[in-house]
Amino acid sequence: MQSIQRVLESLRHYRWISLGALISLLLLTAANAVTPQLFRWGIDQGINQQNSQIVLYSAAWMVVAAIARGVFNFGQSYLAEAASQGVAYDLRNKIFSKIQNLSFSYHDQSQTSQLLTRVTSDIEQIRTFVGTSLIQVIGGLVTLLTIAVILLVMNWRLALITLTVVPISAWLMARFIIRNDRLFRQIQEQLSNLNAVLQENLLGVRVVKAFVRESAEKSRYTTLNDALVTANMQAIRAIRNTFPFIFLLSNLVTLAVFGYGGAQVIGGRFSVGELVAFNSYLVLILQPILLIGFAAPAIAQAAASAARVFEVVDAAVEIRDRANAMPFETCGGRITFENVCFRYPGATTEALKNVSFETKPNELIAVLGMTGSGKSTIMNLIPRFYDVTKGAIRIDGRDVRDFTLKSLRTHIGIVFQETTLFSGTIRENIAYAKPNTTLEQVVEVAKTAQIHDFISSLPDGYNTIVGERGVGLSGGQKQRIAIARTLLTDYSILILDDSTSAVDAKTAAQIQAELDDLMRQKACVTFVVAQRISTVKNADRIFLIDKGQLVAQGTHEELMQTSPLYGAILESQIKQKQSTSSIV
Repeated sequence: MQSIQRVLESLRHYRWISLGALISLLLLTAANAVTPQLFRWGIDQGINQQNSQIVLYSAAWMVVAAIARGVFNFGQSYLAEAASQGVAYDLRNKIFSKIQNLSFSYHDQSQTSQLLTRVTSDIEQIRTFVGTSLIQVIGGLVTLLTIAVILLVMNWRLALITLTVVPISAWLMARFIIRNDRLFRQIQEQLSNLNAVLQENLLGVRVVKAFVRESAEKSRYTTLNDALVTANMQAIRAIRNTFPFIFLLSNLVTLAVFGYGGAQVIGGRFSVGELVAFNSYLVLILQPILLIGFAAPAIAQAAASAARVFEVVDAAVEIRDRANAMPFETCGGRITFENVCFRYPGATTEALKNVSFETKPNELIAVLGMTGSGKSTIMNLIPRFYDVTKGAIRIDGRDVRDFTLKSLRTHIGIVFQETTLFSGTIRENIAYAKPNTTLEQVVEVAKTAQIHDFISSLPDGYNTIVGERGVGLSGGQKQRIAIARTLLTDYSILILDDSTSAVDAKTAAQIQAELDDLMRQKACVTFVVAQRISTVKNADRIFLIDKGQLVAQGTHEELMQTSPLYGAILESQIKQKQSTSSIV
């Protein structure tokens, strides 16, 4: 229940709303408690004494009590719901902010569907608990205490018979929550798994249709849906095995009160009005027990959901600013890798092994290698998406870990291998890093990225809405928009990670020609990651990466003479090009 305690602590931000709900609850309890006394007064002093004035007075006060109950019940429900919405709002913002700050390594190992379920379904469970279940439990406890005192004052023997239901019911509900905490957590996990399949299917619906796998996907979804239903049915069976006993206890206590109280009325030790009032209080004391009982599953589910939410909120941020980190403002162009080793979290082998090099000012560095050789890993270490396992990376002699993350990444322009576009217009996507930039500046970088002519041919031009994940655009068009987006940033170091892989060779050459002058004017150093030698042969230096190691470096001509691996890559690409030409 530690997670529930943390949820309750978050109510301190809404202390006045919560206090208003509590006061409304207390006033509602008072209105409920006084109503049976009005019945007793009307019966004993009015009906039995044939005093119509007392009957009218008691009836009038009952109307007042009924109005008060309605007002205070609305007040406590409204204010409790307002507080719950505030708590849910804070948790959504907190978990979303945490997700933004979590390192790449966390996202590498976590499922998107799991995070979506925690931000949506789990927080909704918590909101329902705060807005409904919590007020039911507090109201039930206050009512139990109030009515217990009144019953003991009225008739302590009859009260003891009535109150036996309280500890037994409390024990049954406590056992229910303790035994089924893991079950309710399992339900949320099953829901996350179901969402994972749904998300994958929606993202890959074209692949599903292309390979005629609709029936297999239906089967996969149905299997997980069955597992979710099974888990929910287990929860229903757990409820069935607990709450019928509480209902049975309630009925037995009602019979005992009726029998013992009726005997006392016949014996003249208890008035009819007192028995009616006592039975009314019996309903009031059983009702909160049942409400707490019904709230128990919601509390157990909220506890499981809160634990899942706080798992993300409490997750360690591996990449963070050091104490006394300084802003990264100028770049002289000297980037140094000193015996850098790196292993991805959870991996058994190193992705990079003792990589060492140093760049020169305004140098264009090409990074070449086979797929999986570690090219992108090197690029991801410069902006500190990951931290090195061993060694150090320095910019102009200072360790990158000494700079603030925001300033470092602000001055590193990077085009990722996988292009991601956001919902909105093409102009908004290009100006993503600088939303207030002018259209002229957007057009300028679009021309450099060789995408302006295409955008201009669209009916809405730069105001064309980009489909979800860039659907409707080719891979090359998305890559060129991503290049334009990066060129608009205030970069000092430029990283192009296989950024023209989806672009034809002619367009790639045009982009490269446009970029050459721009890169040498604006960037202190540029890295171009590629698999095609034709893309990188004009670089100042080429770094050849193989199995996580820097095996050779030099110009295109130098590597042709000194590196067998470079020659083998070039030969394979020439043969592939000739084979493609003959087919065409």
